[in-house]
Formats: sequence, structure tokens, C-alpha cells
Amino acid sequence: MRVVMFGFQTWGHRTLQALLDSAHDVVMVVTHPAGEGAYEKVWSDSVADLAAAHGVPVLLRERPDDEELYEALKDVAPDVIVATNWRTWIPPRIFTLPPLGTLNVHDALLPAYAGFSPLIWALLNDEREVGVTAHLMDDTLDAGPIVLQRAVPVGPADTTTDLFRRTLELFGPITVDGLAEIESGRRDFVPQDRSRASFFHKRSEEDIRIDWTWPAEELERLVRAQSAPYPQAFCFHKGRRLEIVTAAVSQAVYGGTPGRIFFREGDGVAIVAGAEARRGRSKALLIRSVRTDEGMELPAQEYFTTMGGYLTSHPDRQPSTSPAPTSTT
Repeated sequence: MRVVMFGFQTWGHRTLQALLDSAHDVVMVVTHPAGEGAYEKVWSDSVADLAAAHGVPVLLRERPDDEELYEALKDVAPDVIVATNWRTWIPPRIFTLPPLGTLNVHDALLPAYAGFSPLIWALLNDEREVGVTAHLMDDTLDAGPIVLQRAVPVGPADTTTDLFRRTLELFGPITVDGLAEIESGRRDFVPQDRSRASFFHKRSEEDIRIDWTWPAEELERLVRAQSAPYPQAFCFHKGRRLEIVTAAVSQAVYGGTPGRIFFREGDGVAIVAGAEARRGRSKALLIRSVRTDEGMELPAQEYFTTMGGYLTSHPDRQPSTSPAPTSTT
């Protein structure tokens, strides 16, 4: 089949390579210009460079809604469009232009986790599996009938980086296999159950700021979800930014005020966590390694030379560690 691919970053790069290696004819590629955002610098293999190296015409677009692009698509007359990690809305006159429609490949088990950063959100939410869905595009983002879906398990120590590598291996095969289903003439693809749908926004700085009122279990997942090379979870110590590189949930229960730098346990430092920590029923976040605002990575027990004081969500919110004044009345 004649295929046009809309794609970006490593997901698009891997998908395009699979299409180039297949029997299909890639007649044009549409991709975004290289971005400067933190998440656009992660997994940033160039779709444009790969297409150019194989003599495939490339168009760069932030949004695919201009007349020039529409006319170019009509000229190359694709049988089908494949979209992978395309970051903006594709209008109906584009995704319905090919006679066989548009196959979108998304790194989530739709209908859950439509939208952005699905692996990070899924790990934060303690999902037991993640995966990739190939579906036909319709008027609602990530909501069309499912052509194929493949899953991988999430282990108790997995990071988003681990999950990225596993799901990335699915992109090429599910795209080629999905096109085979479409080319076969099948049209009885499974509608998504919209009662199970969820849609997530892009990650930003605010989404990786540590809130010490979260339970330690959720904070530990946040640290794993924001694994390198993603921007890492951060807080503040003595007014300076501190990134948490690795962490675990403590063995012991630690009561007190959330954020308190409390106790050395094993190879880490226990930080009181959880809105109910004052009741003495909560585990702590056991920080194992940190990165300072100067970029130095250190074991937690080397960084925290003394116990006491607090980690906070903002630089200007340092609780006093002085004893409360004694009433004289």
C-alpha cells in the first residue's frame, strides 16, 4: 500500500523504520520541527533525517491544518495514513482523505490513558500492565476502533524508562500487522468502551514537584515514573532545588510532620510522608540518591550529613525547627 506517515521522536523513527523495511511504499512523511521542551528532548531520534536518508519527501509542520499540506497529500494519493506520536490535532479532512483511513499507534491500552505521557501516568497510578494500541482515527482523539492491542507487564521496580524500552519494541510490529489487517479488507474492528476512557494532559514542572503529604508508596512511584532521562522529581532543601534520583518505601513506620528528614535506614534516609503521618501509621520515603542544583549526584546518606530539618515543595516554605515558645501565662 501507499503510506504517508505522521510521526515524531523515537516512536515515529521506529515506526518509520518498520514501514521502510516492509513491502509498503512510504510516499511522504510529515513530522514536527525539533522541539526545545524538556519532554521533546527525550527519545528524540529524527524522523526527518531517517526519511531523507531513504529519499522520502518530508514536510515539517507544527499543525497539519494548512492548504499546502492538504494538496500535497492529495497529490501523493496514499491508501492509508499512519500516525505515531503526532502531537497536535489532525483534522477530519486529513485523516479521512485516504480510502483506508488513518491508523494511529498510541503507547497505552486504550481507552485508558489517551492523550499525553501515558506510560508516566500509568506507572504513577500503579497499573499492572501497559502497552500499545493501533486504532483507526476518528473525530475524538485516541478514541477510534481498535485494530490491534499488545500489552507488557509492569514490575514492582520498573521505571518509565524500562517501560518505554519494552513498549517501543511493539511499535514497528503492531503498525505493520495493523496495516495487514486493514489491507485484508477487515472492517469489524472493536469499538472502544468510552465508559472506561481517560484522557491525560502533558507533563510539566508542576507535575514532578514532590508533595510530602502524598503517601510514600505514591512518592516512590513518582520517582520511578520520572526516571532519567525524563525530568526528575524534585523538592527543596534549605531553599535549594534537590532532585530525587532513586528511592524506596521504608521498612519502618515513621510518624511526624511530612517532609521531616528523620532517620537513616539501610542505605537511605527516611523522609516522613503522608497526610496521616502524624498518627504514626505511615511508611516514609526512603531516599537513596539525590542530585543537587549544581548537578552533583550523591548517595542520600552522603548528602544528608545530619538528621533534622525539612524537605519542602517550594523554596520559601521552610518550617522552623526551633522549639515552640513556652507560655508564661
